[in-house]
Amino acid sequence: MMTTVLLIMGLGLPNESPKQEIVRERVDGGWKAVVAEPGPKNPTGDRFTSKRAEKALNVTLNSVVFRSSGQDLTTWGTYTEMASRFTEPILLALAALAIRSRIKR
Repeated sequence: MMTTVLLIMGLGLPNESPKQEIVRERVDGGWKAVVAEPGPKNPTGDRFTSKRAEKALNVTLNSVVFRSSGQDLTTWGTYTEMASRFTEPILLALAALAIRSRIKR
Protein backbone atom coordinates (compact mmCIF):
# COMPACT_ATOMS: atom_id res chain seq x y z
CA MET A 1 0.00 0.00 0.00
CA MET A 2 2.91 2.34 0.70
CA THR A 3 4.20 1.81 -2.84
CA THR A 4 0.79 2.75 -4.20
CA VAL A 5 0.72 5.91 -2.08
CA LEU A 6 4.15 6.95 -3.35
CA LEU A 7 3.26 6.24 -6.99
CA ILE A 8 0.03 8.22 -6.77
CA MET A 9 1.80 11.10 -5.02
CA GLY A 10 4.54 11.21 -7.64
CA LEU A 11 2.64 10.53 -10.85
CA GLY A 12 -1.07 10.07 -10.21
CA LEU A 13 -2.40 13.34 -8.82
CA PRO A 14 -2.67 16.37 -11.10
CA ASN A 15 -1.52 19.78 -9.90
CA GLU A 16 -5.06 21.06 -9.84
CA SER A 17 -8.48 19.69 -10.66
CA PRO A 18 -9.53 20.32 -14.26
CA LYS A 19 -12.08 23.08 -14.60
CA GLN A 20 -15.17 22.82 -16.78
CA GLU A 21 -15.54 25.23 -19.66
CA ILE A 22 -18.69 26.17 -21.52
CA VAL A 23 -18.11 26.22 -25.26
CA ARG A 24 -20.56 27.54 -27.84
CA GLU A 25 -21.04 25.48 -30.97
CA ARG A 26 -23.04 26.39 -34.04
CA VAL A 27 -25.72 23.77 -34.71
CA ASP A 28 -28.51 23.98 -37.35
CA GLY A 29 -28.27 27.72 -37.73
CA GLY A 30 -28.32 28.32 -33.96
CA TRP A 31 -25.92 28.18 -31.08
CA LYS A 32 -25.65 25.40 -28.53
CA ALA A 33 -23.77 25.51 -25.24
CA VAL A 34 -21.60 22.45 -24.58
CA VAL A 35 -19.72 21.73 -21.35
CA ALA A 36 -16.14 20.71 -22.11
CA GLU A 37 -14.03 19.21 -19.36
CA PRO A 38 -10.33 18.78 -20.18
CA GLY A 39 -8.48 15.81 -18.72
CA PRO A 40 -6.16 16.23 -15.75
CA LYS A 41 -2.60 17.25 -16.57
CA ASN A 42 0.52 15.54 -15.30
CA PRO A 43 2.03 17.05 -12.15
CA THR A 44 4.98 19.42 -12.26
CA GLY A 45 6.97 21.02 -9.49
CA ASP A 46 6.85 19.83 -5.89
CA ARG A 47 5.15 16.44 -5.89
CA PHE A 48 5.80 15.22 -2.34
CA THR A 49 3.85 17.51 -0.03
CA SER A 50 1.61 16.74 2.93
CA LYS A 51 -1.51 17.80 1.01
CA ARG A 52 -0.69 15.43 -1.87
CA ALA A 53 0.19 12.67 0.62
CA GLU A 54 -3.24 12.99 2.24
CA LYS A 55 -5.01 12.79 -1.14
CA ALA A 56 -2.87 9.82 -2.21
CA LEU A 57 -3.58 7.97 1.03
CA ASN A 58 -7.31 8.63 0.59
CA VAL A 59 -7.24 7.25 -2.98
CA THR A 60 -5.25 4.19 -1.89
CA LEU A 61 -7.47 3.31 1.05
CA ASN A 62 -10.57 3.69 -1.13
CA SER A 63 -9.07 1.43 -3.79
CA VAL A 64 -8.51 -1.34 -1.23
CA VAL A 65 -12.19 -1.25 -0.28
CA PHE A 66 -13.18 -1.37 -3.99
CA ARG A 67 -14.74 2.08 -4.04
CA SER A 68 -13.91 4.84 -6.42
CA SER A 69 -12.20 7.77 -4.77
CA GLY A 70 -13.92 10.39 -6.90
CA GLN A 71 -10.55 12.10 -7.28
CA ASP A 72 -9.46 13.18 -10.75
CA LEU A 73 -6.32 11.21 -11.54
CA THR A 74 -3.83 11.33 -14.38
CA THR A 75 -3.45 8.32 -16.68
CA TRP A 76 -0.66 6.95 -14.48
CA GLY A 77 -2.84 7.40 -11.41
CA THR A 78 -5.78 5.62 -12.99
CA TYR A 79 -3.67 2.59 -13.91
CA THR A 80 -1.98 2.57 -10.50
CA GLU A 81 -5.38 2.62 -8.79
CA MET A 82 -6.65 -0.23 -10.99
CA ALA A 83 -3.57 -2.32 -10.21
CA SER A 84 -3.89 -1.67 -6.50
CA ARG A 85 -7.58 -2.64 -6.56
CA PHE A 86 -6.53 -6.03 -7.87
CA THR A 87 -3.33 -6.76 -5.94
CA GLU A 88 -3.77 -5.23 -2.48
CA PRO A 89 -6.81 -7.28 -1.37
CA ILE A 90 -5.03 -10.43 -2.55
CA LEU A 91 -1.90 -9.51 -0.57
CA LEU A 92 -3.99 -8.70 2.52
CA ALA A 93 -5.75 -12.08 2.27
CA LEU A 94 -2.41 -13.89 1.94
CA ALA A 95 -1.07 -12.02 4.97
CA ALA A 96 -4.15 -13.05 6.98
CA LEU A 97 -3.64 -16.68 5.96
CA ALA A 98 0.03 -16.52 6.95
CA ILE A 99 -0.84 -15.10 10.38
CA ARG A 100 -3.53 -17.75 10.81
CA SER A 101 -1.11 -20.58 10.04
CA ARG A 102 1.46 -19.17 12.48
CA ILE A 103 -1.12 -18.97 15.25
CA LYS A 104 -2.30 -22.56 14.67
CA ARG A 105 1.19 -23.99 15.35
